[in-house]
Amino acid sequence: MLGMSGMWSFEFFRSLKTRENRLAWLIAIAADAIQIGALPFFAEGAVSPADTVLDLAVAAILARLLGWHWALLPTFAAELIPGLDLFPTWTAAVFFMTRRPVPSAGEAKAALPPGQNS
Repeated sequence: MLGMSGMWSFEFFRSLKTRENRLAWLIAIAADAIQIGALPFFAEGAVSPADTVLDLAVAAILARLLGWHWALLPTFAAELIPGLDLFPTWTAAVFFMTRRPVPSAGEAKAALPPGQNS
């Protein structure tokens, strides 16, 4: 079962189209892991200088890699609240920013080659 999980994550990263998307995912996961793993240093939320520096750096890097997206605002606000660092907010924001939109039925039908639109 563990092999399937590793295979899934490798396939997921391969599915990301751009280098920027892959790098953004890795940065978000690393930032969340640091905040969860080093909880005593980040438990104070916005009062912790280490937390503030990490959050500002991650927000700036993600905005540079992926462009500005409104999902960064609630994520940054959530990071200011003590205890919410236990939830992987940066990873959730990158998921939202890099997810592929699901085409509507009309768009999917239009994408088919001529003669197959039935």
